[in-house]
Amino acid sequence: MPLTVEAIYENGVLKPAQLLPLKEKEKVTVTVHFRSNWVAETAGLIPCTDADLIQWAALDPELEYPPPPEAP
Repeated sequence: MPLTVEAIYENGVLKPAQLLPLKEKEKVTVTVHFRSNWVAETAGLIPCTDADLIQWAALDPELEYPPPPEAP
């Protein structure tokens, strides 16, 4: 029966975030799914070396998506 739990990798050991219904020393198979990191996945998608342009595109409120709701 498959069981999915979150775990933290620390000092070479996977530590589950909750107790597992396992017997002591019971062997299991572990499949690791890495959490998506959208910054790393999209880095370099649009090639640009102009630091001022990058800062403008990142910080200009007119480019926010979704745009902020209009005031009544």
